[in-house]
Amino acid sequence: MKIQYSQDTPRKIKDLKDNFNELNPQQVTDIAEIFKTPLTGSYNWDYRIQDNRISRLYELGKELNWNTSIDINWDRPFQEMKEVPEVFWDQYEPYKKLNQQDKLQFLRHRGASQFSQFLHGEQGALLVASQLVSCAPTYQAKLYAASQTFDEARHVEAFNRYITERSKLMYPVGTGLKSLLDKILTDERWDLKLIGMQIIIEGLALAAFNTARQVTPDPVLKDLLYFIIRDEARHVTFGVNYLEEFISTLSKEEKEERAMFAYEACVISKERLFPTDVFRYYGWDEEEARDFANTEGFGAHFQQLLFSRVIPNLLKIGLLTDKVRPLYDNLGVLKFESDVNDGDIEWAELEKPLDISA
Repeated sequence: MKIQYSQDTPRKIKDLKDNFNELNPQQVTDIAEIFKTPLTGSYNWDYRIQDNRISRLYELGKELNWNTSIDINWDRPFQEMKEVPEVFWDQYEPYKKLNQQDKLQFLRHRGASQFSQFLHGEQGALLVASQLVSCAPTYQAKLYAASQTFDEARHVEAFNRYITERSKLMYPVGTGLKSLLDKILTDERWDLKLIGMQIIIEGLALAAFNTARQVTPDPVLKDLLYFIIRDEARHVTFGVNYLEEFISTLSKEEKEERAMFAYEACVISKERLFPTDVFRYYGWDEEEARDFANTEGFGAHFQQLLFSRVIPNLLKIGLLTDKVRPLYDNLGVLKFESDVNDGDIEWAELEKPLDISA
């Protein structure tokens, strides 16, 4: 096994050949990018149950386990697009200039970029959850973080398999997502890790996964996303319920610092919506293409989906403070603050048996 340590994020697009999974260890060099963290761990010697909600979520995680290799039928054929569908890009001049085959390839690259960001985000969640096992202060939180770590490992496995076996094209992690993960992983405060991952990144993921499941024609992806959505719903619910009480104990200054971090994380997460590496690959003006996607395409709609999930949760945990409210108002998203939040647990929904036909 060869390992190459790097201080920088690789930016190469990987075109995965049919024999990608058949390479032997001598043909592969693992690229390991370094990050350093001042993580402070903690023991907890009090094993009493202090919050039945967290205990119940932990039990649900054990009951609703699923296996990527067994519970998804990967043998169903993958139907590649043969004809170019109508898309909002039809009104964008650089796209209009592409021939039919190149348009099909652009849409393939666009989808591959999205799936790749799903994969990279799940690796980030895996690393954060593993940190929380050490640094979360209570016994129950440590147990839940351990169960979430296994969930995230399964998500990484599932998305990696989907990309390597079906879309066969992998994009590097987006710069916005990477900068947010760097901040979360290298900050020593356990609650900031929870805010960044459980509230912002996982909230975005739930919106993205639900949208992708509704529109995909691929039954494998539809089933894969069903299982992952069930897991992510528990993760966000844990974050909201665990953070609410803790944040109420912080000083005003500490609370405002976390509220500003959450706002900045939301702004960075917006950039995750735009496949700038795809624009760059096709030689398009990145700013122009992003502005077009934001105004004419999916950008504005998806931002609404993101904030409709995140804003009520920030209000619930006490991070929609008077200082940051004008910033969210400028984004036009305060209208979502009265929507349902993930702190109001719908146990009947979370406890439903796994059923991919749903």
